Amino acid sequence: MKQEDDELKDDELKDGASSFLTERQIEVVKLRHLGRSQQEVADMMGTTRSNISILEKRAHQNIARAKNTLRAWMTIQAPISLKVTAGTDVFDIPARVFQAADRMSIRLPATSLDIIFQLRRGAPELFKKRALLKDIEIYVTEDGELIVQEPS
Repeated sequence: MKQEDDELKDDELKDGASSFLTERQIEVVKLRHLGRSQQEVADMMGTTRSNISILEKRAHQNIARAKNTLRAWMTIQAPISLKVTAGTDVFDIPARVFQAADRMSIRLPATSLDIIFQLRRGAPELFKKRALLKDIEIYVTEDGELIVQEPS
């Protein structure tokens, strides 16, 4: 029963929390990132491997939700958006981004190479060699940050 009580307390976010992760989730993720096994973490924290597994799983779920929330917020505030169709050459995309920025009278603090790098880093699975594999929507913030999404 003690384990279940700990688990419930650890999974709840308190009002005014500064993170989507509890202190115990942060501790578990840090130790796992350092290469510790779930059993080693459990022994260090005085709990069971099963509890560590649950804490780690929920931490990763919370991290994914936070990333999705930030992505959604950035697309809302991004003044530039454009659709790019499958088959487009990756080297043609920066010119389209700059044209969209020019239409909005926005000067992007990025080069063509910066844009290509962000696309490749942010969504490498969407490219085969130089060609875009799927239709995408690209959102660009005034800071030149790109958010790539597949249309819903």
